[in-house]
Amino acid sequence: MSWLHLTANTGPAECCLGVTHALKRLEEEAHAAGVGLTLIEQADGPVGGTLRSVLLELEGDAANTLAQRWTGSILWVCDSPYRKQHKRKNWFLQGAALHPPALPSSDSEIRYEATRASGPGGQHVNKTDSAIRATHVASGLSVKVQSQRSQHANKKLAAQLLAIKLAELAVAAGERSRTERHLQHKQAERGNAQRTFVGPGFVERM
Repeated sequence: MSWLHLTANTGPAECCLGVTHALKRLEEEAHAAGVGLTLIEQADGPVGGTLRSVLLELEGDAANTLAQRWTGSILWVCDSPYRKQHKRKNWFLQGAALHPPALPSSDSEIRYEATRASGPGGQHVNKTDSAIRATHVASGLSVKVQSQRSQHANKKLAAQLLAIKLAELAVAAGERSRTERHLQHKQAERGNAQRTFVGPGFVERM
């Protein structure tokens, strides 16, 4: 699995149209390679039918290879369809393969272990295995609860505490992913294009 971010960065409407063409071409290549595409997020461009950026999930044996083919600066050489007298013909967009955030799921298996309570808590607490350690198997996140005298009560509290911590991790991972994509918006290369397409039909120049 791989994530791919295609963006026009801060380019004009022509660059956003380029993203739309690139997405259509990517869908064709994904279909030919047996790669599944899922749209995670999109930002519309200034003209109807255009896209400022798209974030995609690619699944399949060739997902990483396909994502790498669309990584880097992408050049579209075409007369502007919006400004007939405009002299500029080179429109740049950017592709970036991203690592999917490994978000732990609260629905995944949780392993519970009864342990001896430690630290202050009274004679009864220290002499019984009433404490519960809950470990989220997928992420390795672990919490220990010993505030209650019964294992059942500590197990319930441990599950609640683990759910809170998992939610916090998910939020943090989402923020990192958004920050990474925002930086990609600002890091478009001009020149040295990874791939070049020409004309209204977005035909690749080999």
